[in-house]
Amino acid sequence: MSAIQTPVQVYLKTEIRDEDQHETVEMSEPGRFYARGNTEVIKYREHPEDGEPVDTMITIQPEKVSIKRSGGVQMHQTFRREMETENAYHHPYGVFHMQTRTDAIEYRSINEADTGRLFINYQLTLNQDVTQRHRLTLTLEREDLS
Repeated sequence: MSAIQTPVQVYLKTEIRDEDQHETVEMSEPGRFYARGNTEVIKYREHPEDGEPVDTMITIQPEKVSIKRSGGVQMHQTFRREMETENAYHHPYGVFHMQTRTDAIEYRSINEADTGRLFINYQLTLNQDVTQRHRLTLTLEREDLS
């Protein structure tokens, strides 16, 4: 069975809270949505203002979400509800050890509605020192090819 491929516009909003500080990062990029069986994949390329492009692939399955980034940074982060996962984040400024505790994952496929949405609420600890609350909201809209 081959994957169904759909051009999409990806909107990503990440909110980070660290004690009394709050940061919001937003971006929008064209991408592709793939569906095959019970696995859905979103691919897009980020173009940060201060670095190399970063290719991002988000894999969504019933029990987990995986985000793999390569290029200017390298990371493979896995989210599982009410579980802790670990990985390394390779950045031009060094390698950071990441522990992720996922509190909630909500997902609505673009195959089920006009707009797809992935929401992940999690706690991230960097280098076993700084813990931050993160909320990731990714919205997908079909590209009009006319």
